[in-house]
Amino acid sequence: MDIDENVRTGRHCVFRMHVHLVFVTKYRHKVFADRHLTRCEEIMRAVCEDFEAELVEFNGENNHVHLLVNFPPKVAVSKLVNSIKGVSSRRLRQEFPDLVRHYWRAQRLWSGSYFAGSVGGAPLSIVKQYIEQQNRPL
Repeated sequence: MDIDENVRTGRHCVFRMHVHLVFVTKYRHKVFADRHLTRCEEIMRAVCEDFEAELVEFNGENNHVHLLVNFPPKVAVSKLVNSIKGVSSRRLRQEFPDLVRHYWRAQRLWSGSYFAGSVGGAPLSIVKQYIEQQNRPL
């Protein structure tokens, strides 16, 4: 069986799972410059590696970041998100004292909420059609 180069394998599974994540700064404060986002990407990439996930793409603006993460099925997205947000918040506030002044009361960089959307593969209509057309036994 030929395996697509983007397909990963585990001990008992073959998978290709991606999630699009968006994190917004607390109070939507515009706090990031390019140097902050560059370091943020490095931190988030390292956290993903700890989860055996891959940060495929990263970018952001002054008050939010977008991530595209390829992750294994054994990883709960919520646990991955909590770790990425917690570690990046702590390290960025330690390394960039200028960020701390925006959050002197909150002691948090990120808003408590986030966006997570599954991405990749065939469109839902095609998957639905494929499932509907299976040869169900009588």
